[in-house]
Amino acid sequence: MPRLSDPSSLFGRRLRAARRRAGIPQDQLGVSIGLDEGSSSARMSRYETGVHEPPFATALNLAKVLEVPVAYFYCDDDRLADFLIQYGSLDARRKNKVLALAAEFSSEMG
Repeated sequence: MPRLSDPSSLFGRRLRAARRRAGIPQDQLGVSIGLDEGSSSARMSRYETGVHEPPFATALNLAKVLEVPVAYFYCDDDRLADFLIQYGSLDARRKNKVLALAAEFSSEMG
């Protein structure tokens, strides 16, 4: 299972990847979650570099704006993080299908 080597900056690396995937500059992301325009870029930079980790409520706001499940930011397994991105983009019917398939595989394993 591929894992990230430095958990202290895990949140920051996931945040940067999600922000870049969304094509949103740091300052714009900060403003979109309610940070002051004058400090939003610096705050986002501190989050991305692992200097600070935001409170969970801020992580929820970031996830909403970036359209990723909040669990993505905290997931220490790269493959699972990729799965969370894919799963998060599905509608409820398809999510139920994925869960049923996972349960089927799980029961096959004993």
